[in-house]
This record gives sequence, structure tokens and C-alpha cells, in this order.
Amino acid sequence: MAKTSKNKKAADRADEAVETLVRGAGAAATSDAGDAASDDAKPGKKSKDTDQGTAEQEIAKDTAKKSKDDKGKKAKDDKGKKAKDDKAKDDKASKKSKDDDKGKKAKGTRDKDDKGAKRDAALDGASSVTTESLAFGDPDFTFSETLRAERGFVLADVDTRATPGYEGDKKSAAMDLVEGQTELSDLQERLWANGKDGDGPSVLLLVQGMDTSGKGGIMRHVVGATDPGGVKYTAFKAPTPEERAHDFLWRIDRALPDAGQLGVFDRSQYEDVLVVRVNELVPRSEWMRRYAQINAFERAALARGITVVKVMLHISSDEQKARLGERLDRPDKYYKYNPGDIAERARWDDYMEAYQAVLAKTSTKGAPWHVVPADRKWYARLAVQQLLLEHLRGLDLEWPAATFDVATEQERLAQT
Repeated sequence: MAKTSKNKKAADRADEAVETLVRGAGAAATSDAGDAASDDAKPGKKSKDTDQGTAEQEIAKDTAKKSKDDKGKKAKDDKGKKAKDDKAKDDKASKKSKDDDKGKKAKGTRDKDDKGAKRDAALDGASSVTTESLAFGDPDFTFSETLRAERGFVLADVDTRATPGYEGDKKSAAMDLVEGQTELSDLQERLWANGKDGDGPSVLLLVQGMDTSGKGGIMRHVVGATDPGGVKYTAFKAPTPEERAHDFLWRIDRALPDAGQLGVFDRSQYEDVLVVRVNELVPRSEWMRRYAQINAFERAALARGITVVKVMLHISSDEQKARLGERLDRPDKYYKYNPGDIAERARWDDYMEAYQAVLAKTSTKGAPWHVVPADRKWYARLAVQQLLLEHLRGLDLEWPAATFDVATEQERLAQT
């Protein structure tokens, strides 16, 4: 009975240990079951109790191991699930970040494109490249922008027979020139009226070009349409002894227009960095300084309210030869011919180099150069007229208000 009781007791303990393990007590239950089996299986007792205890102990160990494995697997699964969840979150966050970056990049591109479009729109007409599709008669077209010598301008690239911005022919140009004369006359009179008190704006049209380039034709067909009373015209030739006694800009300053006047220079201060340079009339160091002096002089003129319109009439060597030949063929043109023209013509390349330097060094924001292809006289005349008109329009000239009581003066007049 005692043996049976002990066996039962051991079995009960083993069952209890298994139950404890199932509940999750783990290693502590395994230790209790092992101790109980050890107590019952004392040395010298070789019986079924020992075998049963050992079996029960093995069951407990297996159960504990299974529980541990299950917990480990669960922990691993939980860890895997957490890792998977974390990865999903990271992927989602990464996708959102990429989407955001993509959106920002797209927005940045759109913004850049928008800015570029706005910049391009603002620059329309800012160079011959941007105005290629526009022509005379279009609301946004201007000869000022089309013919302006921008930075990087190369004189040798100009087609002297071209008619930039004008799609008509000689006949239509003649009609457009006549039509422009009416507006030019009106605007010049407004300019003159605004300067009567000595404190209004003025305009200076400066025309440069090789011999036979058409300067005289500009004076007759463009300037000739204005009221001579409001024009201050100066044709600069070789300096007189008095002029040579002063700085090269002395005679130029004396010829600048007063308030309300249209000043016209047939040749100009630029002879002192063209003829002087090509013919080596002064040391190189001297004429090199003159570019900066001219720029400073023109800035001062602008500050005085003078709008400066600089024009280079650009003809080809072949066209010059043809025009000189015409002067020799026609008695009515002999007076225009100068034997010295042949000597100057022999220095054509030197003059082109000198003109290129002038355009590069003195085409400024306030007083830019406009290069007019002049092999076709009819185009050159129309282009210069329109350049002058565009600058006069830019002054927004209104008729000055009366400085007296109009009604009173009307009444006084009626009584006479």
C-alpha cells in the first residue's frame, strides 16, 4: 500500500507539474516535477516507480520544451509581424516621401517653367532672336529691340541687304514712310512745346556710318519732315583749330540739344575712336581711354533729360563701291565725291574692326546702338524714322497745360 501510495503521489505531482507547465509556469514547474521524481526514486529502489517517475519527468521536460518552443515561435512570429508592420510603415513613409519629393520636383519644374515663361514673355522683343516672328505692324513689334546691338553682337554677321522686321517692299516702305511723317511732326511739336519753359525733355538722333552709307538721305527723308525751328542739326567734320585746342568732347557738348529740341548728329564723337584709330592720329593709349569717356559723357546727357538714339548705317563694301561709281558717272553727284574716299575704302577691314569695338564698348543700357542694314536705302530710312518715333512715343508727351485763365483770355479776345 505504501508503495502504491507513493506512486500515486508521484503521479499526482507529475500531473500537477504538467498542468503548471500548460498554464505557463515554465522552468519552475519542470524543476518541481524533477525534484518529486528524484525524491521517490531513491537509490536501491529499482521498481516501476522509478520507471514511471522517469517517464513522467520526460513528459514534463517535453511539455516544458514544447511550451518554450511555442513561446519562442510566438515571440519570433510577433517579432516578424512587428518587423513586417514596421517595414510596411517604412515603405508607406518612403512612398509618401518619394511622392512628396516627386510632387515638389514637379511643382518646382512647373514653377521653373512658369518663371521661364514669364521671363521669356518679359524678354519678348528684347533681341532680334525673340522678335523674329514679329514684324512691322504687329502691336508688340519695335525696331528698337530688333536692331539693338546686344552684348555679344557681331557686326560681320549682319546681312546688309536684309530688312529685319519689315515684310514689305520699296513701294510699301515709301507709303509707310509718308504715313510716319505725320506722327513724327506731331510728336516733335509736342516735344518743342514741353521745352518752352526750358525744363523739358529733348532727343538726340546720332547717325554714324561709312561714306555713302546714306546719312544724307536720313537727313532729307526723316529729319526733313520735322519743324526745323525745333531741330538742332550738326554735321561733324574734321575738327577746326579751335576745336583741336580743346578736349575731343568739347565740340560735342556744345552741340547737344536744349530742352524741347530734337538734336541731330551727322557723324559724332565716335569719329574720335574710328577715323582717329584707323589713321593713327593719336596714340593708342589715348583713343583707348575715349570709350570710357564717351560712356560717361552720354550718362551725363541722359541725366540732363536727353534721350539718346544711336544709329549705325551698315553697308557692304560692294554697295559702297557701286555708290561711289554712281557719283563718278553722274555730273549731279560729283559734288558728293571725295578722292580721299578711295584711300579710306582701302582700310575697310580696319574700319569694320573699329566699328565692332565701338559697338562692344559703348552700346550701353541707357544709350544702346542700333545697327541698320543700309544696302537698301528705302529700308534704312523707314527703320530710322521708326526708331525715332518709338523713342518719342516713349516720352508720353502731352500738350502742356495753359499757364493762364483760358476763359478770361477768350473774353478779352472777344472785346477786341
